[in-house]
Amino acid sequence: MASLWMLFASFAFAGMGAAVKLASGFYSTSEIVMYRGMVGTIMLLLLVRHQGGTLRTAFPKEHLWRGFVGVISLWLWFYAIGKLPLATAVTLNYLAPIWIALYLALMGWWRGKHHVEWPMLVAVGASFVGVVLALQPAVESHQWLGGVMGIASSVISAMAYMQVRRLGQMGEPEYRVVFYFSLMTVVFGMVGTLAPGEAGQPSLHPHTWYGAGLLLAVGVSATMAQMAMTRAYRVGNVLVVANLQYTGIIFSSLWGMVLWGDVFDWHVWLGMGVILVSGVAATFYNTRSTPPTAVKTDPIASEL
Repeated sequence: MASLWMLFASFAFAGMGAAVKLASGFYSTSEIVMYRGMVGTIMLLLLVRHQGGTLRTAFPKEHLWRGFVGVISLWLWFYAIGKLPLATAVTLNYLAPIWIALYLALMGWWRGKHHVEWPMLVAVGASFVGVVLALQPAVESHQWLGGVMGIASSVISAMAYMQVRRLGQMGEPEYRVVFYFSLMTVVFGMVGTLAPGEAGQPSLHPHTWYGAGLLLAVGVSATMAQMAMTRAYRVGNVLVVANLQYTGIIFSSLWGMVLWGDVFDWHVWLGMGVILVSGVAATFYNTRSTPPTAVKTDPIASEL
């Protein structure tokens, strides 16, 4: 059952990415972030009220920092989705476990262990080769900015992962961390939306039924995916569930083929495969290096 929850979460996240890419033709990135947060916040408020939970927290500063880095990463990722093929943008986001593993390895060495995790270093090096292969078409078509944004998003996303782990160790429940993250996306998205644009006017676009439906799909699919992923981690084997999240690359590739007719050369598929294998190795390392009390809360950071 845990595997099915994880597969559904990966499918929903891929669907969210497809909705983001479609919505990027009608709205700015800040608007999409704002509306995604609005839908998620409302859904979580209803859920918390139904379950009788509380949103009162003793760690406002920690939530603020997690929300800050998470929103920046989310904005960069949504921008990359709008500029790159969906599967490429999603694959770049899966670099986050690589950065976490590299951070953990460096911190272990710095603290005096002086033990080099050679398999992990090989995985990190291979992931960079995968990035070069996967991004070659983007660079050739002058979409390099989207690629840079996608990689930057994965780096900052790793910081969000680490902060979520810390909040988990502090005893914060998953729903509270997700709620404050959603609330922060509303605030920061609104600031970006209302800020003067190129013409000196806010980038607030009028709605159509189609556009509003896309925004609703972004928020609902993202929130449902987070809930499903949290359930998967709670009832299943952590390592198995964590590796199943990489099926999101497959689902995103299918969405791209169906909606945009994406066709990739062999070196792009090879690059995605290398990143996938490297990510699985990094996930194994991260899971082994994470306290059991923290690893159960990781899914709430998986959207960013």
